[in-house]
Parts: sequence; C-alpha cells; structure tokens
Amino acid sequence: MTGLVLASGGSDTLARHLADVLGLPLGAVESRHFPDGETYLRLDADCRGRHVVIACALDHPDPKLLPLVFRAEAARAEGASRVGLVAPYLAYMRQDQQFRPGEAVTSRTFAALLSRHIDWLVTVDPHLHRVHALGEVYAVPSRVVAAAPALAAWIAAHVTRPLVVGPDEESGQWVRDVATRAGAPFVVMRKVRRGDRTVEITAPDVSAWRDHTPVVVDDVVSSGQTMIATVGRLVEAGLPAPVCLAVHALFARETDEALRAAGASGIVTTNTINHPAGTIDIVPLLVPAIADLAGALTP
Repeated sequence: MTGLVLASGGSDTLARHLADVLGLPLGAVESRHFPDGETYLRLDADCRGRHVVIACALDHPDPKLLPLVFRAEAARAEGASRVGLVAPYLAYMRQDQQFRPGEAVTSRTFAALLSRHIDWLVTVDPHLHRVHALGEVYAVPSRVVAAAPALAAWIAAHVTRPLVVGPDEESGQWVRDVATRAGAPFVVMRKVRRGDRTVEITAPDVSAWRDHTPVVVDDVVSSGQTMIATVGRLVEAGLPAPVCLAVHALFARETDEALRAAGASGIVTTNTINHPAGTIDIVPLLVPAIADLAGALTP
C-alpha cells in the first residue's frame, strides 16, 4: 500500500526523519489561525488510497490535540485508506484513576478522544503505572517501542566503566534491562515523594563503585527533582560526576542548569521530544512497530 507522512504539533523534524527512514513522501500542510484563535488547515498532499502516518510528539498536548484531529479527519475526507499516529511521547498517562471525588480520569478521556480519529498508535516507553498496557485505555491497535536498546548502545559507546543507576524502585526492572544490554552493573535508589516538586532519595552502599561513572537513567524528566536528588546522593558518596540519561525530555533549561549545579556532567535524551539534549535517535526503532500495524508501505 502507498503511504504518506504528515507532521503535526511542531514535529516537523521528526516527520521528515520518519519519512526518510520509511522511504515515504512528506505531505505539506497549510495551517494558520484566524483572529479569534480558530485553526485553518488544508492538506496540500494527495491522500487518496494512501495509508497516512501522522508524526506528533504529544508533549504540551492541549494545544496539539485539535490540530492533530483536524489532520486525521482531513486525510480521511481526502480519501486516505487508514490513518495512524506515531507519537513518540504520549501524554496523559499519569491520571489513570480517581483518587479524590470529582477528579477527571484524564488518561481514559484523552485515549477515547484519540481512538475516535486514528486507526493505530505507536509510541515509545509510555509512563505506564497502574495501567499495564495501552490496550487497557486505547481502543485501537497499539505498539510500545522500548528505548532501552538505544540507551544501552549510547552508554556502551560513550561511558567508560559505567554504573547504571535507577532513581527509584519503579525503575528497577527497566534499569536492569538497560544495564544488561550495556554490559554494566547497576544499582537502584529508593525514593519518597514529599510533593510534586519535592523528593527524598536514599542510596544503597555504592562505595565499591567509586571507580565507575554513574549513569542515572529515567524514563521521563520534567521538573528533574528526582534526578537532581539522585545526582546529589551519588556525588556525596564520592562517585565521579554522573551522566544523566532519559527517554523523554520534558524539562526546560533551568532543569539542565539545576542538574549541572547538583554535580551532573551532562544530560542526554532520546529525540522523542524536540529538545537540544535529544541526540539519541529512536526513529529507526519505530519502523518495525509501524510495519507491524500498517504493513509494507511504498511511496
């Protein structure tokens, strides 16, 4: 089947890279805002009979949702056979149940909205907590791509004598996978969260690893408090300046500055989100998942 890639939500670089890797054309989209803030959108691409793949990282998702839906529905109106979504970062996975009366279970509402307008979904390491699989909330076929192989390859290529560090017990199994792939030892910290921006980290005895470079690995970095506290504990224990590694870079410049102030030598992330730290390329890892859901696509 012929395919076509569209960019949405400012993910132009991702879309171009994905189109190149898949060997598909990148469709042009004309979009602007009317004076009252409403969106005008026009697809300048031939969608007839094509399998349309929309690339959209869903960080800061609220202003991205409607333009994404408009693209999907415009593609269908222009004759697209199917519409899939590649969202390397998938938002609204945090609030997966009601903790207080009146709370919106936003993960399920967001998933229901998206599921009405797409035929399939590919994402990278969503923040699954109480939900154990995307199929529990999304009504369309989905595939989760693991970033662990890319992280492990980066560690093996760039860090001498690495010690992979998980910031909390939740990261244990995931960090073990990265460490095993990188051929490195690992340790896991213990975290107690005191609030949205306050955490307390306790460390096991790491004195035996003072000749190793700690690599703190986490899936999402937003405020950075967990990683900052972990870096501080490692520095206090006399280990070399830690390298910070993350899948999804939700943080701003002040987070990077705070990590360096805490003693980190630097932070590197994947390119699931457009960020200067996102130098680990996960796009090639997406291809098998897309092929699994969309089949073989040709220009």
